[in-house]
Amino acid sequence: MFDMMGMLGKVKEMQAKLKEAQDNLGNVQSVGEAGGGMVRATVNGKKQVLKLEIDPDLLKPEDREMVQDLVVAAVNKALEDVEEKAREELKKATQGSLPNIPGLDLGSMFS
Repeated sequence: MFDMMGMLGKVKEMQAKLKEAQDNLGNVQSVGEAGGGMVRATVNGKKQVLKLEIDPDLLKPEDREMVQDLVVAAVNKALEDVEEKAREELKKATQGSLPNIPGLDLGSMFS
């Protein structure tokens, strides 16, 4: 027989775990590099840029466009990597909370 109260308890438990995992995404970090490491961007699981490092040799007026391109590349690489890490964190947090429902991918809800 279907246990509705038990299922509601599981949903509430999963919601609490999911909220905790979302709160912890600020601690998940990734670094993206471009230009052989001359530009480095650090982002967190909340998709916020935390730090941007640019090699001083690139800071010449004639290299302005190249630096801009490298910054964009480094940030995009870091965001791509941290998205995967965040998805894994959310997956771990909700693992075992609900029965395996085909097609239900909670990790995709936050990307």
